[in-house]
Amino acid sequence: MIADLAPVTLDELNDTAALQTRRDRKYVLTPDELDDLLTALPPARVLEIDGSRSFAYDSTYFDTPELDAYRLAATRRRRRFKVRTRTYVDTGSCFVEVKTRAGRGTTVKERQPHDDAGHLGLARTFVSDRLADAGAPSAPVLTPTLRSRYQRTTLLLDDARVTLDTGLVWDLLGPVDPGAHAAPVVRRSAAIGDLVVVETKTAAGSGPSSVDRLLWRAGHRPDRISKYATGLAVLEPELPDMPWRRLVRRRLTAGLPAPALPTSTDTTRLTCERTHS
Repeated sequence: MIADLAPVTLDELNDTAALQTRRDRKYVLTPDELDDLLTALPPARVLEIDGSRSFAYDSTYFDTPELDAYRLAATRRRRRFKVRTRTYVDTGSCFVEVKTRAGRGTTVKERQPHDDAGHLGLARTFVSDRLADAGAPSAPVLTPTLRSRYQRTTLLLDDARVTLDTGLVWDLLGPVDPGAHAAPVVRRSAAIGDLVVVETKTAAGSGPSSVDRLLWRAGHRPDRISKYATGLAVLEPELPDMPWRRLVRRRLTAGLPAPALPTSTDTTRLTCERTHS
């Protein structure tokens, strides 16, 4: 079905739906549930670059030795933060990104180009400054903790941008010397198999998208899933996991995917992005 959609270029996608302040909702679907969604999809176009419609993403997340970033998220603290490098594998471009929380539940994402996906290196100053500006807890020591890899397809609709992430794999990384240049060591890995992470991104204040409404009518409600925190909860089951417990225990580690689980909570977040040159 994706092959039948008209294409949209990256420049047009960014011009039409940059959505620098946005509301995000995520859903974890089986392949059959995704097919049902695509069959009922309103008019949409798919991002196409050099004839490709699926693109590899590779992210490395950094945390303190005590896992402060994870624990702040697990306890839903307002001043939580996330630090990662993101590599667009098909183009080779890489960024270091800092995500912090602002007022009214807004997530602020700031990034700058980077040249070493496995280490922060000279970007430590950028990271420290962004955390300080946001009033986030100081994190003087950050080491690579988790890596996520997946394929992404991006759809553009009149009222939303929708991403479809497949083949998600998590790698738990071993402790390394913050000043070392060796590649982080993979301690163990986990994957979500054929499950698909669907994310809708709409302009802040615009309400749910047509895709959200389709999913809701089919009995789905937004899932609490963070590619960093959920992955770490799967790989380190002794960690506190309350925000993601239902998803982790009933969908991701139960052997076979279970049916979608409607919840009463509309789990959303607002995101503001700023890119530094």
